[in-house]
Amino acid sequence: MVHQLFREALARRYEALKSQYPSEGRRRWCLRVLYESWPILAHQAATSAVTSSEGKAAFETDSDPMDAVLEDEEIGLIIRTDFTDDEAWNTFRQKVQTSQKEFLAELSGGNNQDQDQAGDAESSSVVQDATMDKAQTMPDANEESSDSSDELPDIVKILDPSDAGDRQKLSDISNIAALRLFNDVDIRPAPSLPAETKRISPQNPLIDLGGWQEIYTGKNIWIYDSASNKDECVRVVSQESNFYGTATGDNWRARGAHVCELQFNMTYQGLKIDFNGLDKWDYNQRLRNLQESTIL
Repeated sequence: MVHQLFREALARRYEALKSQYPSEGRRRWCLRVLYESWPILAHQAATSAVTSSEGKAAFETDSDPMDAVLEDEEIGLIIRTDFTDDEAWNTFRQKVQTSQKEFLAELSGGNNQDQDQAGDAESSSVVQDATMDKAQTMPDANEESSDSSDELPDIVKILDPSDAGDRQKLSDISNIAALRLFNDVDIRPAPSLPAETKRISPQNPLIDLGGWQEIYTGKNIWIYDSASNKDECVRVVSQESNFYGTATGDNWRARGAHVCELQFNMTYQGLKIDFNGLDKWDYNQRLRNLQESTIL
């Protein structure tokens, strides 16, 4: 579902920019259309109208270099962007994989006998409901093998390239760079301006540009960086801002062992982290995103 005004811009300019930059891909071509169109969009009244069509346009079906990474059923993507400490990375990765296996076992009922049925009756009902929602979006496991019919797909995928060139592309990338590589760009009206609050100046599309905001859709992004070698945490990247003044691409940090459960709850139970209305996101990463936002 793409916002109507952005869809109209894509219909006008996508093919021309695709021809102008033939070596790129769908996500970059869409981004180029957006940034070429900002002067026009910034003078359009911000509305929440989205549109869908029966047929798919080229800007929805063209290939992209990162499609192969995203084609599986996982709902989150952990990206390794620091390659200086293999021991720390392997420890982190093992904890993520172990926690994922345990959490999937709980979802499939593997740990029911270990639960305190009296104390956890309500929480078990919540997990059961969420599991039913998950099942509605997953492929039938019987398609592959009857032996795996009770298995759920992994919740997060771990991206750890071995090729030197691929590592170079991901090394120390910003949150906004990761979103643009692995998510699809769209727009929405910027969050409402609180009373007695001035609009940001200078304006920036990641926060507010003429009442609009650049946002992203797709798998949630979790970034393993140099700090992760010490704190065993990853950056949890926001696909859109939370309230006015916060930005698309903001992040907070979460422990690797909690990633799978957090991802599941964010996707299927509507979990949102808002710090009770306080701006506690990583300001240095936000500043980096804002500085990089107009560099295509």
